Amino acid sequence: MVETISHFVGGQHVAGTSGRFGDVFNPATGEVASKVAYASRAEIDAVVRNAVAAHEVWSNTPSPKRAAVIFRMRELMVANKDRLAQELCKEHGKTLADAAGEIQRGIDVVEFAAGAPHLMKGEFNHNIGGGIDLYSIREPVGVIGGITPFNFPVMIPLWMGAMAIACGNAYINKPSERDPSAPMMLAELWKEAGLPDGVWNVVHGDKEAVDALLEHPDVPAISFVGSTPVGEYIYQHGCAHNKRVQAFCGAKNHMVIMPDADMDQAADALIGAGYGSAGERCMAISVAVPVGEETSKALVDRLVPKVQALRIGPYNDPEADINPLITRQAKERVESLIQRGVDEGASLLVDGRGATLQGYENGFFVGATLIDQVHTNMEIYKTEIFGPVLSVMAPCGYEDAVQMINDHEYGNGVAIFTRDGDTARAFSNSVDVGMIGVNVPIPVPMAFHNFGGAKRSKFGDTQMHGPESIRFFTKMKTISSRWPSGIKEGAQLAFPTNN
Repeated sequence: MVETISHFVGGQHVAGTSGRFGDVFNPATGEVASKVAYASRAEIDAVVRNAVAAHEVWSNTPSPKRAAVIFRMRELMVANKDRLAQELCKEHGKTLADAAGEIQRGIDVVEFAAGAPHLMKGEFNHNIGGGIDLYSIREPVGVIGGITPFNFPVMIPLWMGAMAIACGNAYINKPSERDPSAPMMLAELWKEAGLPDGVWNVVHGDKEAVDALLEHPDVPAISFVGSTPVGEYIYQHGCAHNKRVQAFCGAKNHMVIMPDADMDQAADALIGAGYGSAGERCMAISVAVPVGEETSKALVDRLVPKVQALRIGPYNDPEADINPLITRQAKERVESLIQRGVDEGASLLVDGRGATLQGYENGFFVGATLIDQVHTNMEIYKTEIFGPVLSVMAPCGYEDAVQMINDHEYGNGVAIFTRDGDTARAFSNSVDVGMIGVNVPIPVPMAFHNFGGAKRSKFGDTQMHGPESIRFFTKMKTISSRWPSGIKEGAQLAFPTNN
């Protein structure tokens, strides 16, 4: 009998009552590893009511005391890093090394969140006129709903939730139903760190749970990471219910390789950025854009043997380079897109379809795939594949490469590899993309900077983590103050000024 994963509400595990469950698979074997409870609207209402009560206490806790809890969480994350990685990998399938990197990026944001008291400082002006002082303060918003994806089940909940609670909010995480155990472990660690019960909650489910959060009157803000179609729905539906919403969505990230680039460095960067985590990253480089015929040949000649050498394997195989995809449906979708590319005339240099591994014949594996001579009218170029597939565009000029990037509907990340500073500077100024790497293949900013894309890669005005995240998780209040000082002015009917 498989384990059933419950919710985490009010500081304790709470069994689901809806009678609805989803299967959680081991991606390497294709077997059902556990079941996860799906919350009903009534259960969502219960967790929100619990979070509202917890927020009343937490929001009035002095910010240095909140920071102390967060710093304690950082210590627990470091101490439990290996255990958390194991929990993550069993359900997601990514390699232990990849999981360790994800967890460290989550720890970075927890560490940054401990400094929130400084970032939440308001503004003050003394004596703006008539003995009046003017000042602003930042207050928590209330209960934050965080809808997080399967590909980073530790990092993304921390990117959202650590900043949310640092600002004095309560947080409800609705993680992916594909790998729910690591988010549950996070909740347990927060409790151990001393976070009051009900401030950090985890509730599982599908669209019913998401809609209940989007429509609940006591959840004033929603943060989302996932695909663009779902993100657009969440943004529009949440805004229609008078919520502030930020939605970080899909991507099609390009890497432009100039003729003067270090080709060995560029090829190695493409291997890591294109095939790491089996390409299941919103910041994966899935499109290589060589500038010129010679650049294209030099690049492809280096890529082919490197791609052929990549090994599939389960997370606990230290020699595995590429993990299985998250579901059988994901595997079938990626393989169908590869075939679509072949049908549309692209050149398949390395075919990862039909990849099998002894003892793991039913796993959701797709091997590393390399496709050359791709054009912008092909579906494999237009669509976010989210698998271990790298497309090399037919060679073009620099201006065409910039135009290609700007014409694409997504604008999450981009990179350019070159030795020329003027080219790099012009490129950075010209592309309509949120995060840009110069000889850096995955330009994900550190915790003390802001993360966010452009165009249809992001809905909403604010960024993830960094100083700007404070804007999303707080609301501003401005106070004009004057104390009696013997001034007798009489009634003033004209609009007030400082004269």
